[in-house]
Amino acid sequence: MSASAEEAVRTAALAPPRAYGAPPAEGLLRERAEDFVVEEDLGFAPAGAGQHLLLKVRKTDANTAWVARELARRVRCRPQEVGYAGLKDRRAVAIQWFSVPRPHPPLDLSTACGEGFEVLESHAHNRKLPRGALAGNRFAIRLRTAAGGGARLAEGLAARLAAIAARGVPNYFGPQRFGRDGANLTPATSEPARLPATERGFRLSAARSVVFNALLGVRVGDGSWERLLAGDLANLDGRGSFFPVEAPDGPLEARCARLEIHPTGPLWGGGEPRTGAGVLELERRIGQRFAAECTLCTAAGMTQERRSLRLRVAELECAAESDAVVLRFRLTRGGFATAVLRELVAA
Repeated sequence: MSASAEEAVRTAALAPPRAYGAPPAEGLLRERAEDFVVEEDLGFAPAGAGQHLLLKVRKTDANTAWVARELARRVRCRPQEVGYAGLKDRRAVAIQWFSVPRPHPPLDLSTACGEGFEVLESHAHNRKLPRGALAGNRFAIRLRTAAGGGARLAEGLAARLAAIAARGVPNYFGPQRFGRDGANLTPATSEPARLPATERGFRLSAARSVVFNALLGVRVGDGSWERLLAGDLANLDGRGSFFPVEAPDGPLEARCARLEIHPTGPLWGGGEPRTGAGVLELERRIGQRFAAECTLCTAAGMTQERRSLRLRVAELECAAESDAVVLRFRLTRGGFATAVLRELVAA
């Protein structure tokens, strides 16, 4: 890969353009794990019966996969039999759900704990928890500042917070998708079979995410990340439903302004994107520019999918403390808190 191509990949992954310009404030993020709290909202209740256990777990400064392995060891199952909806940040307090096969003989896991994690609840359930099986995530994030500066920080963020609540943020994949300092970015191969087995999933996911971020960055640049264009595929907010937009009209534009529907971008795979007109032409150009990443995704058997270009930030609140502010908000599944934070503060 040439130096210019490598730089384009790293920029799309780690430094895509902001929608609102430079952040209005500075703050210290994640000084402690408890400064970043995320809690999963499954969107459904445990079944109450079945051959699995659904465990609500609080982990602190711990890796999701490591906790899954520890739970597998407790119930004496294979690690791949443990289910979880998604990976959560290590440097954080995360309250998330895991499923394990119901152990025989019965084992009370309701108060199980280990280094960096504790089980808060245990419920019988009828199936393994699959990836993506949640409605969203709630966040409570503390941004620290100089002593006595919390109120000033809150004041500096007020206008930007109001804009984000009204308009949302670009739905970028966050830097954690690309590994520490971009370690998961596309290797010098277009053959998935040549990737190390332990890295394959991370590398493929990173390649797909780079292409999406690059396309979204272009639409942030021209302002169309938050409006519909002829040829778009529109997404119903928080849903997996999509429909084509032949030509935006008044009612569609009004729904888009209310954050009820959003334009989408490609999650690359085999075949052509299902957009049309100028949108399809743009997505083709991005595909050509990031040909190595697209080829890797196609060779791995991925199919074309879609992701919203815009992320609605619900229940957004800001509370000042003496030396910090606490931001609270809710995102639909797949949304990254870093996409919100990067529009607010230079951490």
